[in-house]
Amino acid sequence: MDVNPQLQPLLDQLAASDNPPASEAGPGPTRELYRALHQMTDPTDVPIGKVEDLAFKGPEGDVPVRIYTPIAAGGPLNCLVFFHGGGFVIGDLDSHDALCRQLANEAGCKVVAVDYRLAPEHKFPAAVDDALAAVGWAEENAGELGIDANCLAVAGDSAGGNLAAVVSQLTRAKGGPNICFQLLIYPGTRANADTQSMNDYAEGYFLERRTIDWFRECYLAEGQDTSDPRVSPLLAEDVSGLPPALIITAGFDPLKDEGKAYADRLSGSGVDVTYKDYPDMIHGFFNMTALSPDAKEAVKDAAKAVKAAWPS
Repeated sequence: MDVNPQLQPLLDQLAASDNPPASEAGPGPTRELYRALHQMTDPTDVPIGKVEDLAFKGPEGDVPVRIYTPIAAGGPLNCLVFFHGGGFVIGDLDSHDALCRQLANEAGCKVVAVDYRLAPEHKFPAAVDDALAAVGWAEENAGELGIDANCLAVAGDSAGGNLAAVVSQLTRAKGGPNICFQLLIYPGTRANADTQSMNDYAEGYFLERRTIDWFRECYLAEGQDTSDPRVSPLLAEDVSGLPPALIITAGFDPLKDEGKAYADRLSGSGVDVTYKDYPDMIHGFFNMTALSPDAKEAVKDAAKAVKAAWPS
């Protein structure tokens, strides 16, 4: 199978560019390039009922959040707390704005997007601490936010999928907040994974192994135990009792095998899991709906799964 023809031109353009690798460019220029890329691959005309930028007091200062309310919404609504991807180093509220708008509209819920602290300025576990605090804040302020606190869902792509998985484990261990569903979009679930997909798609498919290695070096302090389940949720001792999950992977993605392994691990522990692979897609395709109608349909299908997960 070949890469989806709607996305192959993007790969060709990236291959022909003279941009230095992220490890050479550094965080600042890489963040700027990531923003520019999203301006090209994300739709700019996604209508939404309301967007509100707020901040809450996090573990080490204010954490910005963006609240999306779908069109013609009555209240209180179910809530999806979303963590953006970007290897814990790049990405922000703007880079995933279009995706959050689509998820809010299609799932009929409020989306709380979290601008957690980034590495290397803020090493692990800063992102985890902010993500966990965000879920607690949403629950504690449900009335003011116009959401139903009885059941929150979490979601994220790539590094954000890692955070959503980690938060689901941590809230289970703490006994709350109550997470009713987790949407994990091509999540990173094991640091230093040496899988078939990591080797087969190490170069030339948007996310490259050298970039993954650089992200990890930025995110983790020297000597950090990568088997810590807050880093590698796949390696948690016990994953039973976790919320139902939809885990999505892309066929030409270095992270595919670890995403599939986490789905298998959850399923083997009695968790209700739906695993969906898009065999002709590349990492990041949920943010490429301006280029690919197929990617847009995938986002719609994921949002339908979130909507179906809400308690009746």
